[in-house]
Amino acid sequence: MILDYALGFAFVCFGLGLLICLWRVVFAPSIPDRVLALDTMVVNMIALLVLYGMYYGTGIYFEAAMLFAMTGFVSSVAYAKFILRGDIIE
Repeated sequence: MILDYALGFAFVCFGLGLLICLWRVVFAPSIPDRVLALDTMVVNMIALLVLYGMYYGTGIYFEAAMLFAMTGFVSSVAYAKFILRGDIIE
């Protein structure tokens, strides 16, 4: 019973965080601010996927969260490399 309320509250909090990050992506003053907002959106999406897995009691959402985390990490590293060197593939 209390777990349902806690999950509902967590869904709302992470959903609002996702919307705020989306606003920051659209209206950020510089490109690094937008990339940081996108990286934070990845973290919020991972949290939402884990919460969905807890709510439905299945492990497939945890695997999807792991794939999403790996993709987000690789994209952050690729952008950092692009900022530092000007190209991604050497």
